[in-house]
Amino acid sequence: MAPFLNDVAFPQHHPQTLLLLPSSSIHSPLPFFSRALFPRTRSNSSILRCSIAGESSTASPPKTTNSRSAGHVDCVIVGGGISGLCIAQALSTNAAAAAANVVVTEARDRVGGNIITVERDGYLWEEGPNSFQPSDPMLTMVVDSGLKDELVLGDPNAPRFVLWNGKLRPVPASPTDLPFFDLMSIGGKLRAGLGALGIRPPPPGHEESIEEFVRRNLGDEVFERLIEPFCSGVYAGDPSKLSMKAAFGKVWKLEQNGGSIIGGTFKALQERNRASKQPRDPRLPKPKGQTVGSFRKGLTMLPEAISARLGNKVKLSWKLSSISKLDDGEYSLTYETPEGVVTLKSKTVVMTIPSYIASTLLRPLSAAAADALSKFHYPPVAAVSVSYPKEAIRSECLIDGELKGFGQLHPRTQGVETLGTIYSSSLFPNRAPPGRVLLLNYIGGATNPGILSKTDGELVEAVDRDLRKILIKPNSKDPLALGVRLWPQAIPQFLIGHLDLLDVAKTSLKNGGFEGLFLGGNYVTGVALGRCVEGAYEAAAEVNQFLSTRVYK
Repeated sequence: MAPFLNDVAFPQHHPQTLLLLPSSSIHSPLPFFSRALFPRTRSNSSILRCSIAGESSTASPPKTTNSRSAGHVDCVIVGGGISGLCIAQALSTNAAAAAANVVVTEARDRVGGNIITVERDGYLWEEGPNSFQPSDPMLTMVVDSGLKDELVLGDPNAPRFVLWNGKLRPVPASPTDLPFFDLMSIGGKLRAGLGALGIRPPPPGHEESIEEFVRRNLGDEVFERLIEPFCSGVYAGDPSKLSMKAAFGKVWKLEQNGGSIIGGTFKALQERNRASKQPRDPRLPKPKGQTVGSFRKGLTMLPEAISARLGNKVKLSWKLSSISKLDDGEYSLTYETPEGVVTLKSKTVVMTIPSYIASTLLRPLSAAAADALSKFHYPPVAAVSVSYPKEAIRSECLIDGELKGFGQLHPRTQGVETLGTIYSSSLFPNRAPPGRVLLLNYIGGATNPGILSKTDGELVEAVDRDLRKILIKPNSKDPLALGVRLWPQAIPQFLIGHLDLLDVAKTSLKNGGFEGLFLGGNYVTGVALGRCVEGAYEAAAEVNQFLSTRVYK
C-alpha cells in the first residue's frame, strides 16, 4: 500500500540506483503492510457495486474456563503472519536438529496477517501487500513452500510512472536512461550526478531524515519528484520524519563507507568481488531484470502453503494473554483458545506481532522494553480496488493500445489525495475479466490520517476523482468498486530514532535476563514483504544459535 507501495507495488532497486524510483512495494504498497489489527470493512451499496469482503473475528471465546497444558516445545512463534510463518519454515528446513518442535500461534482464525487475496466475479485482487521483490531469500522460501510452479513475475520492461505537473512521466529504468527522461530538468540531473560523486555539503553530524539526506546529496528535484512519492508509496510516510539510516540503511551506508554515494557503491562492488561467492541454489528461478512477483492465485498462496506444510504446528484462534519466565530459564505462555485456557512451555519465543501489541504483553517482564515498543507509530492506510472498462483509459496513457506498466506514484505536492495506483491487471495475468482494467489504489498514510473518518464510499469517490485527473477519461462511467479495506494501523514508521528505540527494547530484554526471547516482524526487519522473509531467515538463525549453544550444547 506496504505498504503503501512497497513490496507492495514498486519494487526496490539496488542502492546504486537511488536516482530511480525503487520498485518495491507499490507492492506492500505499501511487501506492504505491517501485521495490523483487523481493518475496518463496510459496504456502501450506493457506491460499491460489489460487496466488500468481510473479516472474521480474531478468536472464538473460550468454551471453558478450565486450564490445561499444551506441552513443551523448542520455540513458540507468536503471530501467524508472513514473518512468523516464514521463521517456522526456515527453522524446519535449516535448523531441524535444534528446533525440532516449533509452534506458531495466531489470534485470528486464519494465517497470513495483512496478506489478503480476494477472488470474485472473474477478478483477483489484493487488499494488503500486492507483490514482492524476487530476491534469492524470497525465492528460496517460494521453492521450499512448494510454490515454484505457481510463481508469476511482472514484465521487467514495464514502465513505472510518477505524476508531475499534470502528466504521468516514466521513471528511468537504469542510470544510463536518466538523461532521456523528462521527469527531471537538466539542472536537476546535473545536481544529482555531482552530489552522488561527493560534490555536496558534508553530513551534518546528526541522524538525518530521508528528506535531509536526499536534498543534501542529490538535490531538491530528486527528492520532490522521486524519493518523496516513493516514501509515500513504501512507508505511507512523511520523509521529513523518516530516518534515512533506519528506512534506507544500505544507501545511507554508501556515503558512510565511501565518502559519497558513488564512492560507496564502488567500494561495495570491490568488496563483493573480493568475497568468495557461494554457488546459487540451482533450484531457484532466474528472474530477468528488475521486476516483482506474486502467485497464480495471489499472495495468499504463500502463507497458506507454509501453514499446510506445518500442519498442526499452527494454532489458530489462540490469543496470547500472558508470558512469564520460569525458574528453569524457559518461558510459559498462556493462551485463550476455543478449547479453553491453554499453557505452553517453550525454550525460546519469537514475537512477530505488531510492536504495540508486544508492548502490552511484555510490560510485566520489562517496562523499559515495553515503553520503547509503544513508541513506534503505525498510520492508517486504505486499499481501494476498482475496475473500469479498457476504453475508459485515456489514450495518452496507453502503450500500443494497452495500459502497460507497474503503476504510478503521486507526490504530495501534485494535488491528489491517492498515494499511488498499481495496474494490477497489467502487472500479472488473469486478474480481471476481458475488456476490464483492475486498479489497486492506496490512500491515507502519515500525512493523511483523516481517512479514518471516511466511509468506504467516500474513499472510492476520492480515488475515482484522482484517477479522472490522471488516468481515466473524465466522462467515463462510475467504477466498479470491488473492495475497500482500511488498515487503521498499517505500516510501522521508521522515524528518526527508530533504531535506537529498537536497540533499547532488545537490550532491555537481554539485560533483564530474558535471553531466548526475540523480537521480529516488519518493525524490526523492514516493511517490504521481501524484507520480512529475509528477516525471517535471520531470526531463525538467531533461534538456532541460541538453542545450539545455550540449550543443547
